[in-house]
Amino acid sequence: MRVAVVGHVEWVEFVDVAHVPVAGEIVYGTPAVALAAGGGAVAAAQLARWGAECVFFTAFGDDELGHRARAELVARGVTVHAVFRAEPQRRAITLVDAHRERTIVVIGERHVPHAHDPLPWHELAQCEAVYITGGDAGAVRAARAARAVVATSRVLPLLRTAAIPIDVLVGSANDASERYADGDLDPAPHVVVRTNGAHGGTYAVDGEPHAYSAVPTQVCGDTYGAGDTFAAALAFAYAERRAPADAIAFASARAAEVLAFRGPFPPGV
Repeated sequence: MRVAVVGHVEWVEFVDVAHVPVAGEIVYGTPAVALAAGGGAVAAAQLARWGAECVFFTAFGDDELGHRARAELVARGVTVHAVFRAEPQRRAITLVDAHRERTIVVIGERHVPHAHDPLPWHELAQCEAVYITGGDAGAVRAARAARAVVATSRVLPLLRTAAIPIDVLVGSANDASERYADGDLDPAPHVVVRTNGAHGGTYAVDGEPHAYSAVPTQVCGDTYGAGDTFAAALAFAYAERRAPADAIAFASARAAEVLAFRGPFPPGV
């Protein structure tokens, strides 16, 4: 089963802190782990870990961290189709507090693939599903060649410009940067999912509302990557041609697993 991701990568450093500092405060942190992550990279690596043949269309900064990020994703089993931009690799520092919640500081410009980049865009037509976290409008239109398209509402302006039919749009009930209101996209997505963390969330199929429950779990690691793992799992489930309710149940279970990890992946994987 072949599933694609079109999106971005960040080199992420995780730092443990007692609490996130307030204005003017100094707190002491302990480095935990550093790896290639960000929405696109997390999704691609998870898809490969679950056994899909994952092809990832992306862009890196042309520096040591950019090349290290690419090598790490290849080592995780991802087929990477990428260009290198003549800029530093985008980075992020993730502060994980005593309650295991994460706060993210992003450094640098977001590198995404463009339709004019010399990448094998024709391969998307051979994919059962694709998850979109970034690109230009042409890249998003190229992604529509996949049988099913899942996208994050974090890139709502991009999706609006591309104006493609979307099978599943994944957003948040709480995060202002991920909110979707009916009518924000034309054509409207077939399924709209609004996540609400430990409370589960809601989804609408052609406007008909439903609710779903989260899988009960304890946060032993941190919450980083749970949302993009959820979306990647929806793409995986749609590639398997599951119905919306079954796909969301599968995605909820995969997202819950991430809460046991430091970062989005199992230790040693």
